[in-house]
Amino acid sequence: MKASEIRELSAEQRAKKLVELKEELFNLHFQQAINQLENPMRIKAVKKDIARIKTVERAIELENANS
Repeated sequence: MKASEIRELSAEQRAKKLVELKEELFNLHFQQAINQLENPMRIKAVKKDIARIKTVERAIELENANS
């Protein structure tokens, strides 16, 4: 998911997506622990998506504080 796509989402949609990604990351770590993880690079991608959402939310928060 690109940062531009994340900016287009509403605050509620971003929060929902963040929760979904955190759940997916938990499940991926669990799969890795029991050696059933098919794509280990997915963990890295999910972590980056979580970071992108948090970064966009922080930027919006700072923008609103300055306004």
